[in-house]
Amino acid sequence: MAKNIYDFKLTEMNGQIIDFNRFRDRVILIVNTASKCGLAGQLKDLEYLYQKYSDDGFIVIGVPSNQFHMELKSNQKTSEYCQLHFGVTFPMSKQAKVNGQDELPLFKYLKDQSKRGRIKFNYTKFLIGREGNLVRRYSPFKTPKKFEQDIINEINNG
Repeated sequence: MAKNIYDFKLTEMNGQIIDFNRFRDRVILIVNTASKCGLAGQLKDLEYLYQKYSDDGFIVIGVPSNQFHMELKSNQKTSEYCQLHFGVTFPMSKQAKVNGQDELPLFKYLKDQSKRGRIKFNYTKFLIGREGNLVRRYSPFKTPKKFEQDIINEINNG
């Protein structure tokens, strides 16, 4: 059982390991994504925020999931689609489950930390502060630009 966010690792679509231990003292936004979801336009906002604040210690991690039947069939197609249509350059893990049996341990941890239960839809977002603690869980419908000030506040807490 993970004790904190830094105990987790994911595999990026290109096969490289995303080791959360590398993100100590950084602000992390973890998002379950889906390419064919009506909310996929949020990928542009996520990329905008990533580009704007990455030099200040901010990282976005996308975790594609097909649990709501809105993701492409393969990791490669998902990666290409996100890059082509939304200009995504932030790290994206391989597709994973965010609920139920075989769910990604990272999402079990995040749901336990937020005390808000199941992921109800794509684009649920988790903001992690510089100390590695969950700051806030955002609903799928809260667009990233609407909580930009929360990100700035966490960046400035460093």
